[in-house]
Amino acid sequence: MSSVLSVTDTTFEQEVVKAELPVLVDFWAPWCQPCKAVAPLVEELSKEYEGRVKVVKLNTDENPKTAQAYTIRGIPSLYLFKSGQVVEQVVGAVPKATLANAINKHV
Repeated sequence: MSSVLSVTDTTFEQEVVKAELPVLVDFWAPWCQPCKAVAPLVEELSKEYEGRVKVVKLNTDENPKTAQAYTIRGIPSLYLFKSGQVVEQVVGAVPKATLANAINKHV
């Protein structure tokens, strides 16, 4: 079972902005091939950082309000939120180590 939670425009503030833990948000879309390449890495990170970082996905096609609010121009975009603020941004299909390094700066 996936440990990555899907969030929506409606649940984003509660699940991400108000979260006590740092939150890694994967902004993605079903048609995006690089998003599909990153998805297994995001899943692995959610397991490796369980209890320290919350990992969520937001489908930008179905939730345009949140994507626009954070000026998502390219996907996949992985944003790390801490105390409701964006503290890291990684755009594009990147190696797992790149994502882990971004997370490690804040946990």
